[in-house]
Parts: sequence; C-alpha cells; structure tokens
Amino acid sequence: MQKIWICGANGRVGRKLTGLLRSEPVELLLTDVDSVDITVSGDVMEYAGMNRPHFIINCAGLTDLARCQREPELAFKVNALGARNLSVAARMGKARLVQFSTDDVFDGDSREPYTEFDTPGPQTIYGKSKLAGENFVREFCSRHIIIRSSWIFGAGSPYLGQILRMAEQGQVIHAAADQYAAPTGAEELAEKTVELMYHGEDGLYHVTGQGSCSRYEFAREAVRLSGTGAPVMQARGGDDDLNALRPSYSVLDNMMLRISGIALLPDWKVMLEAYMEQWRRRRQDTGMAGMDWRQGR
Repeated sequence: MQKIWICGANGRVGRKLTGLLRSEPVELLLTDVDSVDITVSGDVMEYAGMNRPHFIINCAGLTDLARCQREPELAFKVNALGARNLSVAARMGKARLVQFSTDDVFDGDSREPYTEFDTPGPQTIYGKSKLAGENFVREFCSRHIIIRSSWIFGAGSPYLGQILRMAEQGQVIHAAADQYAAPTGAEELAEKTVELMYHGEDGLYHVTGQGSCSRYEFAREAVRLSGTGAPVMQARGGDDDLNALRPSYSVLDNMMLRISGIALLPDWKVMLEAYMEQWRRRRQDTGMAGMDWRQGR
C-alpha cells in the first residue's frame, strides 16, 4: 500500500486532499506543525525515515503577507527552508514531492497572464520566500511537481470568510478594484493535485480557475450568491487592509496543463457557485437562512 504524507494537513487544501484520498487504497500520513515541524531538518528526516512515504505533499506555509514582511526570517524558514528539508527527505527516500507555490512570485507589472515560462520577480517577502522554496525543490529533488495557484477559496479562507462575515452583519465591504487574478476553489485544486501527482509529468504547473477578475468583482459575486444583499464598494488595493501587499495583476495562464493535454479547472464563477451552495446549506443548518442583515438577526 502506498503512503502519502501530507504536511500542513489542517489547511484549506490539506483538508480537501485528506478527504479525497481517504477513499483511496493508500495510507495517509497527516502532520502539521504540532506533530512535525518541517523547518527542523532532523525531525523531517526522522519522520520520513520511519514512515518511508511514496509521495510527500507540502501544503504547509506562512501565507500571512503582513507577517512575512514583519518577520522575513520566519517566512524564509517556513516557506523556503521547510521546502528544502522535505526535498532532501523525498530524494533520500525516492519519494515524489508536490510543492504548492503562489502567483505572488510575479511582480504584477504585466497585463497579460503569466505562463510557467515567464521569469518571476517577486516584490514581497512572501513571494520571495515561496520562490526560494521552488528553487530548493528543483535543486534537491528530481521527482517533483510544483503547483502555482492563486486566490484559493474554501472553508477557512481568510479573504472570503471575512467577506461573508461582513455580509452577514450588514457591513459595507470595500474590495480592491485594481487587483486582478484567477480565483481557485480549494476542492477543485485538490482534485487536480491528485491527478497530477499520479499521472502528471515532473515540473511546474499553473493551476487556477479559468477567467479572471478583480477583488471587487469576486467580492460582489460572493455576496450576490450569499443572498445577504450587503453593499460592496470599490476600493484601491492600497486601501484594502487584507490585500494591500498583493500584486496588482497576477493572473496565471495554465499553459503547461493545456499543452500537456490535461483538462483545465472550471471557470472561477462555477467553482465559487458550488462552494457558496455548500455555504448556504451550512447556514441553513444553523438556522440563519433567509435572515439577511436588513431583516435583523
């Protein structure tokens, strides 16, 4: 029976991967920082040596941009050194490594979608640390897949979660109208990750929802699907506290999927509608359905 080690198993994508793979004839090794700290080389090597996984999926990372700016050494320790440690363990154990990365590795100056063949130029500590992690994976582990994605939403999503909390409370939502990317559902990303892990060739892939939008358009669509009727107002990226450090344009072109004959993910609106249907059902189960902010709660 194959063993699959998921690092950062409690995160958005980690939880989705766990749910998908539980039905497969595999042994899951699920860890987070409280059980295996990927920044400690000895701990990583000991765990990998004891369990000998066939696949290692690195969902762990420090994704808080503001914290990365405040604590750059911690950002590089988690996002770069952690990836290096897992790469070394994968190489020594002959495992295949799946590494998640981000659209923040690009500078945001383009107005054309970035392909896997475009040169990165990160402007933030977060983007720089994630690119360093990619480079360590390439250097130390020959059997690897690097997946760059963007604006991942799902249960536990900070940005979408904040939008929906504010919408339920009837607050005015200000969202950046000058930041563009391709939103991506955590569930669909997890499904494509499993497909690539088993059947994809080694290398770098951009995996995002099809189409693109601004933060404002994304927030407006989420609020519309929520049925709360809360107001959504346009803002500048620098005034959006949750995303002031994000690139202004980081739409990823899924060229490697396309030219490899691998099916693309659905349009971001289709994935958001599917997630919001789940959100509405959960809301209904808690007795909140039909009670938008205008009616009182």
